[in-house]
Amino acid sequence: MDDNPALSKTHRVTVEEVEDEDGMSFTNNGRYFEPRTDAGWALHEGETSFAKYRTYQEEEGEDPWSPFEDKEDNQTQNRSKLSFHNNRSFLQRVDKLPRGPGWTCKKVTVRGNCEDDKGEMLQEDVELWSRDPVECVKELIGNLAFKEHMAYSPAKAYADRVGQHRVIDEMWTADWWGKKQNALPEGATIAPIILSSDKTSLSQFRGDKSAWPVYMSIGNIAKAKRRQASARATVLIGYLPASKLDCFTPDARSLAGYRLFHHCMALLLQPLIGAGNDVRRIYPILAAYVADFPEQCLCLVAANDRGDALNSAMHDPESTKEILHKRKIGQHPLEFEANGLRAVYKPFWADLPHADIFLAFTPDLLHQLHKGVFKDHLVKWCIDIIGEDEIDARFKAIPNYPGLRHFKKGISSVKQWTGCEHKEMQRVFVGLLSGAVPSRVLVVARSILDFSYHAQLHIQMTESLEALQTALTVFHANKDILKELAVREHFNIPKLHQLSHYVQSITLLGAADGFNTELPERLHIDFAKDSYRASNKRDYEEQMALWLQRQEAVFIRSAYLDWLSQQPHSNPHDFDADSDMDSESETPNLPAAEPLQASHVLAKVPAHPHQSVQTIITAHGATEFLPALQSFLLKNLPHNTIVPGLQDRFDLYRQVVIVMPLKRRRIRATPEKLPSGRKPGTPAQFDMALIADRPRSSHLHTLEGVRVAQVRAIFTLPHQFGAYSRALAYVKWFTPFKPPDPSSRMRQVSRSTHQLRRNAAVIHVDEIVWPCHLIPRMGQSKQQYNEEQKKLLTVSVKVVRSRAA
Repeated sequence: MDDNPALSKTHRVTVEEVEDEDGMSFTNNGRYFEPRTDAGWALHEGETSFAKYRTYQEEEGEDPWSPFEDKEDNQTQNRSKLSFHNNRSFLQRVDKLPRGPGWTCKKVTVRGNCEDDKGEMLQEDVELWSRDPVECVKELIGNLAFKEHMAYSPAKAYADRVGQHRVIDEMWTADWWGKKQNALPEGATIAPIILSSDKTSLSQFRGDKSAWPVYMSIGNIAKAKRRQASARATVLIGYLPASKLDCFTPDARSLAGYRLFHHCMALLLQPLIGAGNDVRRIYPILAAYVADFPEQCLCLVAANDRGDALNSAMHDPESTKEILHKRKIGQHPLEFEANGLRAVYKPFWADLPHADIFLAFTPDLLHQLHKGVFKDHLVKWCIDIIGEDEIDARFKAIPNYPGLRHFKKGISSVKQWTGCEHKEMQRVFVGLLSGAVPSRVLVVARSILDFSYHAQLHIQMTESLEALQTALTVFHANKDILKELAVREHFNIPKLHQLSHYVQSITLLGAADGFNTELPERLHIDFAKDSYRASNKRDYEEQMALWLQRQEAVFIRSAYLDWLSQQPHSNPHDFDADSDMDSESETPNLPAAEPLQASHVLAKVPAHPHQSVQTIITAHGATEFLPALQSFLLKNLPHNTIVPGLQDRFDLYRQVVIVMPLKRRRIRATPEKLPSGRKPGTPAQFDMALIADRPRSSHLHTLEGVRVAQVRAIFTLPHQFGAYSRALAYVKWFTPFKPPDPSSRMRQVSRSTHQLRRNAAVIHVDEIVWPCHLIPRMGQSKQQYNEEQKKLLTVSVKVVRSRAA
């Protein structure tokens, strides 16, 4: 390839760019880019590892499935039924496959401060298992599976041509990459290193075995691909020692653990110092560190000021190293205690080029927001105000809704909490608090949840970051109500203070969903727990490393055969690779500039064919079915002369599924099913929905142009009314939306009636815009909620905000 930056891809290769006359690049996903042409140059066109291996096989006269004897043997490599005479023979062939970077073991001697029986200081030998991170970077960049998901240079993205509405999602659209690019030679390619580490337990019911994996990925790969555990875009680069350090006294053990951690991390990351590459000038730079630390010392805020809305200055790496050096040589700088430093005089990040560890710590949605600020603090505050029994009663009273967990026993009985439970609680928490807490407490709860939902956006824009900061400002303006109610004495909570750094971190490194600790916890299954179960539980680290290497070799072979089947002059039927690289569905970013067209899908065969009108009236509560159908026919089939009556029969469907790109939502209209024998009955399910009451965009940006209705029946017209292909629904209307409540920002509706009869209509199914969840207005009633209290309902609608992708 010519050494010309214009010929080098500066963004993802899937993006089709059109040069604008003012220098902006417009892409087919509705964005405008301000590209960097001085970065990510390709020096020449190199040969991929797969191409090299195919050349080797051809020169050696090997078949593509070698070292397996034939295609059938190769197809059994990752299945349980093997054709080999024993497992040893099979593993010998697997060990001949190409594999990723190898494993090495370094012994680290830790000298404690406890004496043994002979008066000598105890010491402990621990093992650090590691792989070369530079080789892992090369493996990731050279992986053809990521070719369509790779970026090599930064570029600012905008939703408009004049550059007023910034778009930030991937790391290459954020500020960190561009700033680091300015410090490097022209044409350099940065590989932003994303590290994550989290200790995990290996033994389940007995024993105390644990592992401390360290994972690595690079910001060049799109975050949607990084989140796919099966794509292997995040790789394991080492196991840190998980020793109890019994050679230390209890008071010294904590500091010794910190020192051991930093020493082993420094050994693990040593190859990153001065690393390079021949085809592209690759500069691997530590950019982000995703870690489950209860308190990350990022800034210089005083301990008593953590609860205030302050813009605290961040730690400076050079100043921190200088303070540590002074402490090491016997001086006592005041900043050492004031900055919360520990006597770790050589932190692992000290020599890493261009790295700023204090900017590398990213927002942790799971532990800081879902588990921390929401579950451990906000929920506890509200329980202190209204009581655990009242909270449980309100969760029980939340109506059933497709895709929403119903806490039918409340939340006090939940023994094991995960991020899923926290997220499900958040979806209804503001609504169920309405009327039970003072209005300012409701504002506090709403502001925290507004912050949480804005922080989770896959695509951030100028407006969404402003909304994120506004939510935090609203919280600080109202939080003192909790002091007045004697719920809190102060707000010096580290996790609460960390929220003040979210906007800065997102602006620097990209959307927070790309750095969530949920991924490392998911990777523990593959890279720690499964590998441990495959060992004999003695000296298990070595066996785990070997098992993982073999698994990686099988994965590489599968990817190789998949690549080979797509090459010219290859018969794709000759290579049946069992690759699961795309087995997990993720949620990539959707361009807001393109309309999201919804389709409404019914079952091919109706669940209840030829149902009488009387059944529809009785079982579905469709008391106004015939007049509503007659009104529909007069409007839509004016030439029809048949008047619908009790003699007509209709095909009924249980549900309609609304399908949009990457989303599916179902709306049910199922009558009650009575118990039969040992089978219990099931209650009726008539879901609420948003119905378009006038022409509108297919985007659901606001509640403009929609009304709430309850879908009571989904049916098609019988043949006597003529050929009419569109499915219909009988709905009962609710009143138009009232203005948002000042405290909760939720809207209220009630049942729409005329002369004490429910207003109803027959509509086209495709007029249903989206499902809608209604929460009963429970007021201040104590623990008794029945159907009468659901006559007035509060709407809990997740509104899709307009944003560019």
